[in-house]
Amino acid sequence: MDTILYFVYTAAYLALLILCMNFGNRWDASSLLYLVLFGLVYDNGLIAIGKFLGEGPLLENLSHLRFWFHAFFTPTLVLFSWSVLNRAGIEFAKRKVVYIGALFYTVALVILEIATETYGMKIVPEREHGLLRYVSAEPSSGPPLMVLFVSIALITAGAILWKKTGWKWMLIGSVVMTVGSAVPIPVESAAVTNGFELFLMSTLVATKIHQDRQLKGA
Repeated sequence: MDTILYFVYTAAYLALLILCMNFGNRWDASSLLYLVLFGLVYDNGLIAIGKFLGEGPLLENLSHLRFWFHAFFTPTLVLFSWSVLNRAGIEFAKRKVVYIGALFYTVALVILEIATETYGMKIVPEREHGLLRYVSAEPSSGPPLMVLFVSIALITAGAILWKKTGWKWMLIGSVVMTVGSAVPIPVESAAVTNGFELFLMSTLVATKIHQDRQLKGA
């Protein structure tokens, strides 16, 4: 079942990427969302086909890229968060110091993830629920700090966007993702909880498309 789910996730992220590039095609910092979507297509696709590739150097080397993409792409959601506020015309987001702060925050999270997780990471094959993937040989004992700080940025921006413009979906997606990832779900599956991430990305794509249409009509 998990193999099927990961193929479904891969197709869904690819569809979101194509949808976003076709209907959310105003290029600015919000377009960093494309990188995150590409990384998720790669991540879920590789997990889906892992057992067909089999253990060995090919899958191991491709799996290293999963972690590097995560380290470089996921923190850009901080700049995306700043961008949606700036595009909504929220005054404080237009200040140069806020943009510089968001940029430094993003770079700091990239460095944090590389320093604490990715650089020098040893990965080992794991077979679970019919999947074969490479995972860290030393899994973290708690939630990844980088993901936690990104979630804070998304929730904060989503709340401001809702209060100032009435657009609630970014906040809903961010809260659902955060709560869904924190609460254990008694299901024999390694893939079900990834549905929360897909829901979040769907709301972020919807936010970009919504804003791009508004800006086009302005």
